[in-house]
Formats: sequence, structure tokens, C-alpha cells
Amino acid sequence: MSSFNYYSWIILPLLIALSRMCDVTIGTLRHILMHKGMKRAVPLLGFVEVLIWLIVIRQVMKNLDNWMCYIGWAAGFSCGTMLGMYLEEKMALGLQVIRIITNQDCTALVLSLKDARHGITIVDAQGAMGPVKMIFTVVKRKQVREIETMIALHTPSAFYSLEEVKNVNQGVFSIGGTKKSLLKEIFPLRKGK
Repeated sequence: MSSFNYYSWIILPLLIALSRMCDVTIGTLRHILMHKGMKRAVPLLGFVEVLIWLIVIRQVMKNLDNWMCYIGWAAGFSCGTMLGMYLEEKMALGLQVIRIITNQDCTALVLSLKDARHGITIVDAQGAMGPVKMIFTVVKRKQVREIETMIALHTPSAFYSLEEVKNVNQGVFSIGGTKKSLLKEIFPLRKGK
């Protein structure tokens, strides 16, 4: 009677799952950064992602008769995708344009946005129910909650929408709101280097 092989049926599948989770998390972040135009980090992340993948696939191919390795592979893929999206959401990289449309007096909102040093553009427009003001601002994703709070406070019935912005050129931004500072978030550089 042979003893149970803990390494093959428990430890190896767990290692495959953890490794796969790492490489898929890195891949998810790589795709997101590539979409946002943050090209510096993408090749490095791609190198690490593929290196991990090669090591893990070698283990799976050596153990083709072990169905637990397949379970580890699939579980690692699922968890890595979720973890990558979670990390990207927490990092809140990138810029968003916020479009605010209101038929209310928006003077307090405009002043609040200006006091917070957000660049704004105001347009007179015509809505389905009459004249409206459209306020546009481009902010870092980390600042969206701040703007939503201002909207709720000053123009609670305003309609607003958010959209990703890939590039910006010139304009008025709150401190740290340019694309250059976003790259510094990915690759912080020390002074003098």
C-alpha cells in the first residue's frame, strides 16, 4: 500500500495556482497600463509575466496525469484576473473627464471646483427640459470621489458622466493631475538620477 503523495496532489497544485495568480495579475495590470498609454512599465511586466508562465506550464506538462494541476491552473487564472482588476481599481491610475449637466444654479459648484484648483469649462446648452449648463473637468481617477461629493453638495440633481482620457495636452489641472505625474506613480524617480 503506497502512501498519499502530498506534494503531487496538494502542494504542486497550490504552487501552480499561486504562480498562475501572479502571472495573470501582472498580465491584467500590463493590459490596463498599455491601454492607458503608460508604456514604460509594460515591457518589464510582460517579461516577468511570461517568465512565470513558462515555469508554471513546465510543471503542468510534467504532470499531465494529475488533474489537480489543471484545477490549480484554472483557479490561479480566475483569482489572478480578479486580483489584477482589484489592484488597478485601488491604484486608480489615469485621467477621467467628468461632464456635469444641470439646470440648477451651479455657481457654488463652479467656485468649489475652482477653489480645489480643478480646470473647468462651462458651456450653455439646451436640454430636453430647457436651458442647462454643462461643466467639463479632467481629473485624476483618485480625485473622482472628491468631485462627486462636490456635485452632491452643490447640485444634487445634476446629471454627470465619467469617461477615460488617454492623453491630455495643456490645460489647468489640480496639483499632480498631468500625465507626467501618472508615469511617476508607476516609475518613481529619485532626484538627481
